[in-house]
Amino acid sequence: MHSPGPVDGGPLQLVERPDPWPGPGEVRVRVAACGVCRTDLHLAEGDLAPRRPGVVPGHEVVGVVDAVGSGSARFAPGDRIGIAWLRATDGTCRFCRRGDENLCVAPRFTGWDADGGYAEYAVVDERYAYPIPDVFTDEQAAPLLCAGIIGYRALRRAALPEGGRLGIYGFGGSAHLAAQVALARGATVYVMTRSRDARDLALELGASWAGDTHDAPPEPLDAAIVFAPAGEIVPVALRALDRGGTLALAGIHMTDVPPLRYADHLFQERQVRSVTANTRRDGEEFLAIAARIGIRVETVRYPLAQADRALRDLAHDRFAGAAVLVP
Repeated sequence: MHSPGPVDGGPLQLVERPDPWPGPGEVRVRVAACGVCRTDLHLAEGDLAPRRPGVVPGHEVVGVVDAVGSGSARFAPGDRIGIAWLRATDGTCRFCRRGDENLCVAPRFTGWDADGGYAEYAVVDERYAYPIPDVFTDEQAAPLLCAGIIGYRALRRAALPEGGRLGIYGFGGSAHLAAQVALARGATVYVMTRSRDARDLALELGASWAGDTHDAPPEPLDAAIVFAPAGEIVPVALRALDRGGTLALAGIHMTDVPPLRYADHLFQERQVRSVTANTRRDGEEFLAIAARIGIRVETVRYPLAQADRALRDLAHDRFAGAAVLVP
């Protein structure tokens, strides 16, 4: 990604580069699959300012270790691992010390600060990689590494009570995974999304009801998550909350939120929480839960050379579930 711009203009370039080599404490992965995340779209279109020229996007990377750097001992050649969004933290700031490494003041991210998985090879600090549960294929596992982890953190931030009513706004790669975790915990799930295919998928996965984005759910919500990057949804979701309800905003980027009316949107102890990256503990917990409940990952496969097409299809809601690039 050299110059960000509208995704319909094809901001990505297919290039040849030397194979990367792992440094101390790092491992190299031969990429088997890489999920296409909405964050990649925000980077390609310039919603997120590039942090280095010519960066390779992609932070839902699954592959097999084929080389290890000096001092690396956690993984060996032949191990199947995943590379996720959070790539490095300083480990010393007050947020890291208290266990909130997602709020680190000097973090680094895959596909933004360093090259990611839209490639045949990728390198990662082994401390920030994840073993992949055997129950998932490469293609199934890729979206778990960001869409899944962030959806899980958003669900935690939404403070859904046991057996409660959860509203989900937008139903793409992340939402369809978070919904299944909530359903496995006994929640009633209502989905609001503009895509008819996504509404059909939501009902197929066990949602009790699915409507358009601005439709009111059948009953007041105990918690809600906005996955769509559209600020105008925030007052809609707040209005749908019951007393004491919590709204979590799951995206890294969102358009401006319109003015809120205290009495209509926030009174009676309704609250709004944002979601910022994730901790490694979030990732470990979610992958274990996903394997235990047999989470279903809905994917659409694209060859690596069609990364631009995958981003365009994501931008225009042309598929339900998650896109995955396969070298």
